[in-house]
Amino acid sequence: MARRFGAEGFTVGLISRDQGRLDALAGELASDGVEARGFTADVRDPSSIAKALEQVAETLGPIEVLQYSPLPQKDFMRPVLETTPADLVGPVEFSIYGPVAAVHQVVPGMRFLGKNRGTILFVNGGSAVKPGRNVTGTSVAFAGQAAYAQLLNEVLGEEGIQVSQLIIGGRIIAGDPEKDPDVLAGHLWDLHSKRDRFRHQVSAD
Repeated sequence: MARRFGAEGFTVGLISRDQGRLDALAGELASDGVEARGFTADVRDPSSIAKALEQVAETLGPIEVLQYSPLPQKDFMRPVLETTPADLVGPVEFSIYGPVAAVHQVVPGMRFLGKNRGTILFVNGGSAVKPGRNVTGTSVAFAGQAAYAQLLNEVLGEEGIQVSQLIIGGRIIAGDPEKDPDVLAGHLWDLHSKRDRFRHQVSAD
């Protein structure tokens, strides 16, 4: 994703919990001619993600494109009858509180850039639209994030800020985005550049 957008002239802000990993990734991108900087945050902590995005904007300028796609933890995926209220805290922090905090932080800068400039991209698994009884945490939380994204698109679309969601459900003819990052990056770039639809769903159906 960073390489694809970097190749199109974007400066890239990377966010992760591990500064060492971020620095290594930024170094790899620099060797490919992509300007990138890393910023630490925990997406389960709204104040942490907001602070990191504030640092990105202060260092690199207003954020034009936000991509939110952290990988969920394996312990989010429990069978439905084994899922307790406590088991849903992590998924909700991860897939709802995190995106809400991120969006509130970046929207003012996108408005500053002018009409038809800002893009918010969410990447989700297939349980967002087809819940699985053995992956209860992501099924519940991804569905909530999908609803939030659609509501955002309805409101922010009136201002020219696009919100799109890529739901990965399986293999597609052009390749497998779960296994080929270039395929995924291509889909996300198309969503940003074409600005013509809310959801691009990749499905095995």
